[in-house]
Amino acid sequence: MDFSLTDQQKLIRDTVRQFMENEVRPAVRQRDREGRFPAEEIKKLAELGCCGIMTPEEWGGSGLDTVSFVLMMEEVARVDAAMATSLGVTNSAVQVPLLGFGTEAQKKKYLSRMASGEILGAFCLTEPQAGSDAAGIQARAVRHRGLYRLNGTKTWVTNGSVAGVFIVFAKTDPDAGGKGVTAFLVEPGFKGFRVGRHEEKMGQLSSPSVEIVLNDCEVPAENRLGEEGQGLKIALGTLDGGRIGIGALAVGLAQGALDESVKYAKQRRAFEKTIGEFQAIQWMLADMQTEIEAARGLVYYAAWLKDAGKRLGSMASKAKLYASEMVNRVVYKAVQIHGSVGYSRETDVERMYRDARVTTIYEGTSEVQRMIIARDLLEKTAKEQEISSASAGSARK
Repeated sequence: MDFSLTDQQKLIRDTVRQFMENEVRPAVRQRDREGRFPAEEIKKLAELGCCGIMTPEEWGGSGLDTVSFVLMMEEVARVDAAMATSLGVTNSAVQVPLLGFGTEAQKKKYLSRMASGEILGAFCLTEPQAGSDAAGIQARAVRHRGLYRLNGTKTWVTNGSVAGVFIVFAKTDPDAGGKGVTAFLVEPGFKGFRVGRHEEKMGQLSSPSVEIVLNDCEVPAENRLGEEGQGLKIALGTLDGGRIGIGALAVGLAQGALDESVKYAKQRRAFEKTIGEFQAIQWMLADMQTEIEAARGLVYYAAWLKDAGKRLGSMASKAKLYASEMVNRVVYKAVQIHGSVGYSRETDVERMYRDARVTTIYEGTSEVQRMIIARDLLEKTAKEQEISSASAGSARK
């Protein structure tokens, strides 16, 4: 098994790492306090190809693989998890389904603008009464001549106040349940579209999460993404791939917390020696690094499976589940290693502690990931038993 990165992948990792250290780290703490979106920094990252990293070159993107996307996400999150969330949404949650289901005209209109960083994308699925149960959304879309009228409210829309295009899911056939969901490409300038309240969040404060209100929002028929009733398939497929990105974000955030902890453990002195010389601290650092490497292996393997065109199965869920729960354990230890100063907003680990909490919730909760993993395991076991029974029957004949 070859775990080495290509020269191009190493270049992406090193270039993004250098940019984040030089251009982003000096201001990240102040921007978090202000809840200020990093518009200029993301434009500069777009110049490095990070806003359309998996979009083909013909549509203005970098045309790179999922492993490259994972490396980019990891390096961005190592310094600023909020920025990584915004980049993950526009890259994975919007451009990937547009590539898979969009018409040539839709791709021409939106993809190159997103890949260049001219506009960002947003993904509108969650509603006040529908989170994990995507089929339970209440937003409605009614066709009227050459357009659809959308009504409903979407919540927790990442990039919602800064995006130039939104993938919005609404029911065109309410009686059909999940099979009645349809996806639409919506622009903020469309009549009946309004950005509502901003969520007052625990962490990732510079990544806006907003409410989107649709009040007879008029969407041209040519902006329907895919066919009517295909929306749930688009949404779930998008979330499956997006989980790899969140896994990478979690790994990067955890690595950043470990880096800060190692640095502090070598500097902080107590009882006439550095705290890194105490076994209690050493064991915490050892556990942190081991868990990070385990999660990184799961994430990279899921990305490799996707790039190889192999069956992904529940692998993305395994990567996301373990990495997101791992990062919460790691940042807990990071704050503990820093002691009282780790509880202060003057340190990066305090921000990292807050930023990590949402990783077990968005892009599918840990509970949903466990359901997916268990279902895949049980179905696989049932198929193996069927094959075994069939083979035994043939042998007896």
